[in-house]
Amino acid sequence: MSADSPAVTAAKAALASIDLSGYDAEQSRLMDERCILVDENDNAIGAVDKKTCHLMENINKGLLHRAFSVFLFRPSDGKLLLQQRATEKITFPDMWTNTCCSHPLDDFAVEKVEEGQLGVRAAASRKLEHELGIPVEQTPVDEFQYLTRIHYLAPSDGMWGEHEVDYILFLTRDVTVTPNENEIRDHKYVSKAELQAMFEDPANLFTPWFKLIARDFLFGWWDELFARAGADGKVVAKSLAGVADGSKVIKMV
Repeated sequence: MSADSPAVTAAKAALASIDLSGYDAEQSRLMDERCILVDENDNAIGAVDKKTCHLMENINKGLLHRAFSVFLFRPSDGKLLLQQRATEKITFPDMWTNTCCSHPLDDFAVEKVEEGQLGVRAAASRKLEHELGIPVEQTPVDEFQYLTRIHYLAPSDGMWGEHEVDYILFLTRDVTVTPNENEIRDHKYVSKAELQAMFEDPANLFTPWFKLIARDFLFGWWDELFARAGADGKVVAKSLAGVADGSKVIKMV
């Protein structure tokens, strides 16, 4: 890890002086959770609250944190579960995105475990329950298929944004969805063709990380998921083991 890494420098100089009193109370409370700071090679270098991580003032200095994006597919027909972020969200409100996108937290010991991506898998299971009400029993950590990591930067508005090393996780499960309305405005299962039609409709807004992943990876992996379906026709996320090189961080900034 370089001593003059922009992420390291920004982590040391991070400021969090923004007043959140004008935002939704629950979403403001969640901004106190502590994200895992990383350098450009995904080496953990510390922790700081979400508010500090997501301020463009700090992002522009290189402050970078660890995240994950879950893509949950229904085994029987291979449709992808999407969510539309709630209006109350501080960053990227009302935008459509993949099933769940969030962060492993420094607040939980298990979510700091890097071996076998256990930390991000555990965080994914926790957040699928928090946002979509999916019981953790329906999302076993060993059934997530890790594909790769991307490094991206995306402003939300003039004040807030994202700068993440984002772990991409696929999961194929039949699940019970009971949305948390403070997190999610809407949700639906879509086929590949239906998602492509959504992208073509200018009335739909999408999170930047979802657009990046869809542009460069999602549709090819989705095709491969069907190509590797079992004899019963069901898709299985674990069949994608080895389809991508997950050993390095793919820079998309």
